[in-house]
Amino acid sequence: MILDSLKNAELYYGIHPLFKEAFEYLKSVDFMKAETGKTELKGKDLFVVVSDSDLRTEEEAKMEVHNKYIDIQLPVSVAETYGWKARGELENERDIFNEEKDIQFFYDKGTTLVTAVPGDFAIFFPQDGHAPCIGGGGKVRKVVVKIVMNYEL
Repeated sequence: MILDSLKNAELYYGIHPLFKEAFEYLKSVDFMKAETGKTELKGKDLFVVVSDSDLRTEEEAKMEVHNKYIDIQLPVSVAETYGWKARGELENERDIFNEEKDIQFFYDKGTTLVTAVPGDFAIFFPQDGHAPCIGGGGKVRKVVVKIVMNYEL
């Protein structure tokens, strides 16, 4: 997991071949004015989802993992807290892995909580269990960039 300011995005371009394109897109769009929904930048390899999501309590938040995609999550309207727990330490499956949606949920709670404010981003890799949308009420306008792990140039 990485938590940083969008101002420092260039530091992470070398981690994945699509990170530069993803971050440049994030910096170029006013997401408060953008429509909610999915935008494909490179088909299923790189796409962006804008949503107005309910903020939950830590107890209500669902821990999740992905196999195929890296998430870059960016709160736009208000701060968003994320629970984090190493995937290898997750024990309490809520369901089986959904291959089509690339997601599995767990009952586990995070061992760490981190908060991103508008202008910050969090990157979650497949080894990161993460529980997004913690904030205890209201809604957050947020952006989730999905980047395929095994991208070939």
